[in-house]
Amino acid sequence: MANMLTHPQVWNAIDRLAARYGYSASGLAKKAGLDPTSFNKSKRVTPEGRPRWPSTESIAKILSATGASVDEFISLLSKKSRRSAPRPVPVIGFAEAGSGGYFDDAGFPVGTGWDEIVFPDIDDENAYALEVSGNSMEPLYRKGDVLVVSPNAKLRAGDRVIVKTNSGEVLAKELKKKTAKAIELRSLNPAHKDRVLPASEVEWIARIMWARQ
Repeated sequence: MANMLTHPQVWNAIDRLAARYGYSASGLAKKAGLDPTSFNKSKRVTPEGRPRWPSTESIAKILSATGASVDEFISLLSKKSRRSAPRPVPVIGFAEAGSGGYFDDAGFPVGTGWDEIVFPDIDDENAYALEVSGNSMEPLYRKGDVLVVSPNAKLRAGDRVIVKTNSGEVLAKELKKKTAKAIELRSLNPAHKDRVLPASEVEWIARIMWARQ
């Protein structure tokens, strides 16, 4: 009996196609004219936990966007995943992060003007990096350090996070507590005060996963 095509095989093939042509999964979706979140891990299952398959139309669009053939895509269905393969991650400075056009309302990277760094083994296809400027995060992070941020990671007390307020302020802090009404933040630099922000003033919050110093 012939082997049946599995759900992970198809999604892994999309991930490999993206990596082969220098994109994240979300970057490939955007290149193909799809919603940037179309290939997010969270979109690969239904709210009830059942597997969700990509549409034939979306596959046709990513093949057209990359110039890949159907045979090339089929060949990727049977290859084993290489989690540690490096891929480009978008990176901007903290000053740019506070301005408009770089993030959507959920805190996912969009728009133009991003540089790129190559970084291996990132599970979040929406991960991005911020380059530290100034000394407000010393001694933990210094000017020129690069922070890799995951907007999809779950948040827990004690996590180091990036917070963007509705006024455009971008903060790197430690999460003390998060409720429906407020977010309590501990400053990384003892010379700066801790902050308590009303939830209504927070545009988005994302977890710092790694720092290159």
